[in-house]
Amino acid sequence: MADSVETVIKVKVLPRSSRTEILGKENGVYRVKITDPPVEGKANKALIALLAEKLGAAKRDIEITAGKTSRIKTVRLHGLTEATVTQALEAKT
Repeated sequence: MADSVETVIKVKVLPRSSRTEILGKENGVYRVKITDPPVEGKANKALIALLAEKLGAAKRDIEITAGKTSRIKTVRLHGLTEATVTQALEAKT
């Protein structure tokens, strides 16, 4: 039953940043700094790795469904409730 749960979030990626970190949510969009450049999907891979680490999820459960070549991306998170995602991504580390 839990596998049917999924949450979709919007993420604005700021590639080539000095640090990889989640800056928080602004107008319903999470702002994420990534050190990797937006070349050959490196920034997308780094985004998925960061989200997996923060959410305690497997990388295979995180999918960029729109905006693969854009800074604003739609990300589908399988097996995670919106409350879990919000709590994990908005927690100050």
